Amino acid sequence: MTTSTEPLTPGSARERLLDAAEALIYAGGIHATGVDAIVRQSGTARKSFYTHFESKDALVAAALERRDERWMNWFAENTLRHGKSPRTRLIGMFDVLREWFASADFHGCAFLNASGEIAAPDDPIRVVAREHKERLLAFVRTQCDEHLAESGGADNRRAARLARQWLILIDGAIGVALVSGEPDAALDARAAAEQLLNAESANTRAPSRRAST
Repeated sequence: MTTSTEPLTPGSARERLLDAAEALIYAGGIHATGVDAIVRQSGTARKSFYTHFESKDALVAAALERRDERWMNWFAENTLRHGKSPRTRLIGMFDVLREWFASADFHGCAFLNASGEIAAPDDPIRVVAREHKERLLAFVRTQCDEHLAESGGADNRRAARLARQWLILIDGAIGVALVSGEPDAALDARAAAEQLLNAESANTRAPSRRAST
């Protein structure tokens, strides 16, 4: 995942504004980034900004929507490459995260960052952030469903709980890596994730052990 703040390559004015907004806001925050800086970075005229967006918040929401699509594609593709079984894919998520944490342009989760700056839950920016986490949770849930089905313990409630716990591990690792500057926060989360899966496996086997006694 890269979000360079170097001068942008030619493209449509709208795309250049989106590129500039995403790069500057991800690096410096929403409130610290003014429209003038975005326009200057994009290499467009200020008039172009008002042609395509009714406000700075509308531009930020659109930039986050586009980042959501790109980030989810990146995360899903790399996760699926980390193993053939659901368990190895679930664990592999933290290896994918570590690669991201070690990159020079890592500034945490853009959606958590944005939510920290926008208080109103119905603000379009917060809505985009919430929808991103819902998409991430849904992807994780798919892997959890497959893992439990493969291990013989398919259960909707267990899968939903495991997916929520997994999302907390993911977001926790992102937060610790951002604050500490340590990419290995992903490895700590991975170790906790392995223990969580082992506990789930033990719970799945427990009824059969009781039945055999």
